[in-house]
Amino acid sequence: MAPLSATVYACDRLRCHLCGEVTTAPAPEGVGPEKYDATATSMVGLLKYGAGLPFNRIETLQAGMRIPLPAATQWDLVRKAVPVLAPAHTELLHQAAQAPVLYNDDTTMKVLKLTKAQRAAALADDAHTERTGIFTSGIVATEEGRQIALFFTGVRHAGENLATVLAHRAADLPAPIQMCDGLSRNAPSDFDTVMSSCLAHARRKYVELTETFPEEVRFVLETLREVYGTEARIQAEGLDPEPRLLRHQAESAPRMAILEQWMRTQFEERRIEPNSTLGAAIRYMQKRWPELTLFLCVPGAPLDNNVTERVLKKAILHRKNALFYRTLNGAYVGDTFMSLIHTAELNHVAPFEYLVALQRHGDAVAANPADWMPWNYQATLAQQNPGPEPPD
Repeated sequence: MAPLSATVYACDRLRCHLCGEVTTAPAPEGVGPEKYDATATSMVGLLKYGAGLPFNRIETLQAGMRIPLPAATQWDLVRKAVPVLAPAHTELLHQAAQAPVLYNDDTTMKVLKLTKAQRAAALADDAHTERTGIFTSGIVATEEGRQIALFFTGVRHAGENLATVLAHRAADLPAPIQMCDGLSRNAPSDFDTVMSSCLAHARRKYVELTETFPEEVRFVLETLREVYGTEARIQAEGLDPEPRLLRHQAESAPRMAILEQWMRTQFEERRIEPNSTLGAAIRYMQKRWPELTLFLCVPGAPLDNNVTERVLKKAILHRKNALFYRTLNGAYVGDTFMSLIHTAELNHVAPFEYLVALQRHGDAVAANPADWMPWNYQATLAQQNPGPEPPD
């Protein structure tokens, strides 16, 4: 069965023999004048930006089902839907800015028609105007069990895009916790954050040395396994940030203290050459130790940045299949759809139904976008369309 189906309504037409006027029978009830409805646009957007299918591949699939849908038509559908979806996307950005914990990272991307003027405009306030790379940044915000995923494609790094989000943060809120890897470009230069470094990145550096230093690597990995075991039990019990902090301080802090002492001993007793690969892995952790162990000091601080790396797989899937965006406008369309689709998925909401609802209630979304977030739009729909009153 084709992802998109088509129905042809052949309405009867009668011509008057006296005056020549042609009368056309009305279409069935519920059939509007538009050629494509919200479900068609949502399906194309979900296939393209959620499942990573390029427009040409969707066109080939549809043609094989004898329901043609040209790639150019698909682009028109998603492009025209963005102004309708934009209020919800902007509201996601605003709510993400208020979150107590923010994660960010980026991956490379390609935009074919990125002019020098566009690049200069994006880097107008940046000292590194010679920058040539193009990136897709992923930003994840978490609060009260909800998660928001945002995508930004262009010449700016993850830290600069995070600064764009934090520009919408309320002035009376404390600095948020920021989780990222050790790259300096992930930190926003104009905003204060409580920096937390990714423990999984530090662990990965040891995993790569398993064959060369098996005993040393085993000690580090087993120590971190116990820490992650504590975190898994905390998640299973659903502990709030304060009890979570106390649990980690009781169980994980002694293990991390032993690990820190072990790293110092390797250098002090000259067991490890500082310039060796294992020495580099140890120095990486020592340099970032306060950030790597923030979860032992601050309630709600995460252990790693894995959630952002999973989010970025959406952009990587698009890059592997479609290879590039043609223009920055095309990248913005993709970022909008990916943000809405993946935020819905993170909150266990069907993205197809969510996109359809946003398009069918465009005026209401524009008026009150906060009522049309993935976690509350169904309640909003229920209020607008109450069921029949129960019998007396």
